[in-house]
Amino acid sequence: MIPAIIAISAVALIILIVIVTGIKIVPQAKAYVIERFGAYDKTWQTGLHFLIPIVERISKIVSLKEQVADFAPQPVITKDNVTMQIDTVVFFQITDAKLYAYGVERPLMAIENLTATTLRNIIGDLELDNTLTSRDTINAKIRSILDEATDPWGIKITRVELKNIKPPAEIQDAMEKQMKAERQRREAILKAEGEKASSILVAEGKKASQILEAEAQKESAILKAEAEKQAQILKAEAEKESILRVNEAHAESIRMINEAKPDEAYLTMKKLEALERVGDGQATKIIIPSELQKLVGLVNTIKDGN
Repeated sequence: MIPAIIAISAVALIILIVIVTGIKIVPQAKAYVIERFGAYDKTWQTGLHFLIPIVERISKIVSLKEQVADFAPQPVITKDNVTMQIDTVVFFQITDAKLYAYGVERPLMAIENLTATTLRNIIGDLELDNTLTSRDTINAKIRSILDEATDPWGIKITRVELKNIKPPAEIQDAMEKQMKAERQRREAILKAEGEKASSILVAEGKKASQILEAEAQKESAILKAEAEKQAQILKAEAEKESILRVNEAHAESIRMINEAKPDEAYLTMKKLEALERVGDGQATKIIIPSELQKLVGLVNTIKDGN
C-alpha cells in the first residue's frame, strides 16, 4: 500500500514539475519562436503560454524594440579618387520573429557588410565635395537599399546616419585653408559693403540736411516777406486812419464854424491865412481869387495911407 502511494505521489510530483516548468510568460516587446519536433510551429507574443515538454522548445527569443548598430569606419573611394573613412549608424527593428530566426545567419554581420558595400557603391559615384555636402541624400539612399534587402529577414531599417567622414590629412588641411580664404573673402566683402552703406548714409544725410536748410531758408524768406507785407498793410492802415481822423477833425471844425455862423471879417481872415500858407509853399504860380485880390488891394491902400 505504501509503495503505491509513494509511486502515485512521485508521478503527481513529476506532473506538477512538468506543468510548472512548461508555463512561460512572454514579456512586453519580446517574441518567442517555438519549434515542435525541430520544425517551426508558432510565435508567442506577450502573455502567458504553456510549453509542451519534449515536444516543443523555444528556438529563439527576439526583441521587438528598435535597435542601434554602430559599425566601424569603412574605407571608401570617391569618384575623384580620394580615400576616406566613413562610419555609419543603422537603426533597425525586427518586425517578423520567424523571418529573423530563419532568414539569415548572423543578421547584424549581414547588415554591416551590406551597409559597407552599399556605402562604397554610392560614394563611388560622388566627388569629395558632393560627399561632404550630401549626407541627407546618402543616408536616404542607404536606408532605402538596406530596407529592401533586409525585408526577407524580417528586419525594418528605420534610419541610417553617416556618423563621421574623415578625409585624408592633406585633403583636410587644404579644405581648412580654403575655408579660411573663403571666410577672409567674405569678411572683405562685408567690410566693403559696410563702407559703401556708410558712405551712402552719409551722402543721404548731407542731402537731407541741405534740403532741410533750403526749406528753412525758404520758410524764413516767406515769413519775412509776409512780415514786411503785414507791416506795410499796418502802416497803410495807420496812415489811412490818420488821414481819416485829420479829415474828420477838419470836417468837425468846419461844422463847428458853420454852426457858429462866422461874419465876413472872420472869413476874410481865414482866407488871408490860407493865402499866407500857400505863399510859403514851393509853387511857382499862384492863382488868387478876385475877392482876395480886392482884399489885398484894400490892405495895401490902408498901408499906404498910414
